[in-house]
This record gives sequence, structure tokens and C-alpha cells, in this order.
Amino acid sequence: MAKGTNLKSRLILYHKGRILLLKQTKPKGGNYTLVGGNVESEEFSKNAIIRESFEEAGIILKEDDLTLVHVLHKMVNGRHRIILYFKANSWEGRLSAREQHKFKKVKWFRLEELPANLTGTVRHVLNAYRKGVFYSEI
Repeated sequence: MAKGTNLKSRLILYHKGRILLLKQTKPKGGNYTLVGGNVESEEFSKNAIIRESFEEAGIILKEDDLTLVHVLHKMVNGRHRIILYFKANSWEGRLSAREQHKFKKVKWFRLEELPANLTGTVRHVLNAYRKGVFYSEI
């Protein structure tokens, strides 16, 4: 990636008409967000979301169950950030907020009742995804 570019991957996980969100701790913003994080230099995006999903929420994913559903190009303080959003067709594990220094809890929300303190980026992406938009910029 070009200098100043950051690559991230995130998980869009639905179950029985609800979406999974993590509640950040106050030092991290205190908002709700999706599972995911940085793609490390030695891994690909699917590997990153598999790792992050287990580290953050106890979710066990398989590469074959992941589908790329949205790409976001975001500018943050003059730096480019590319975020790849994957949907999981199936998963296993026992849900819990495993990184207590970053997240207070993990919770399912109905799509019609998303929390008011959902991050703006996640709200943007979910709206685009639900409209079938594969790529967006903010």
C-alpha cells in the first residue's frame, strides 16, 4: 500500500435479523462499532478478520464462509484508509468482549433499532451495504 495508507477489515455479522456490535470503552470513544481491525503486514484481509473476530468477540470463522460485501475509502487526517467489510455466512464460538481494555460488551441489535451512539462510519457503511452499494467514500 502507498505510504500513508492503512488497510483494515471489518465483520458484518447478522443472526436472526440482528447485527452484532461491540461497545467501546470510554477511552476508545464509548460508541458501538463492528468487529475488526488492522490487517497486519504478514496477513491477508480474510486472515485479519478471522483473527480479530476471535480476539475481540470470541467468534470462530472460516475463510470459505467470508464474502466481501463493501469497500470503504476514507480520508482520516490527510491519510488514506481502506476498509474491507466481510459478511460471514456461518460462525461458531461463545460471544464475549474479550479485549476488556477496548470493549465493554458485545451485543446483538435489530436493524430497525440501531443504537444512537453507533459510529458514523459504521452507520454510513450499513446504509450503503443495505442499498447494495459495494464501494463508497467518506
